[in-house]
Amino acid sequence: MAKDRFDITEREGLNLLTDAVVIIDKETGVNYLYVCRGYGGGLTPLLDSEGKPIVTKDFYRK
Repeated sequence: MAKDRFDITEREGLNLLTDAVVIIDKETGVNYLYVCRGYGGGLTPLLDSEGKPIVTKDFYRK
């Protein structure tokens, strides 16, 4: 895996122990949501209204 494959585009502190982060895979353009609380966390792809992954098209491709 490339060192700079992922980019954090948004970060929001929901409270003292909880953060929500949107991450984009620079190779595929797929957007992920990572939520961490204390010592735990979870990662999931962001989906549109049709259930398809949200893709940032051609933003990172050269």
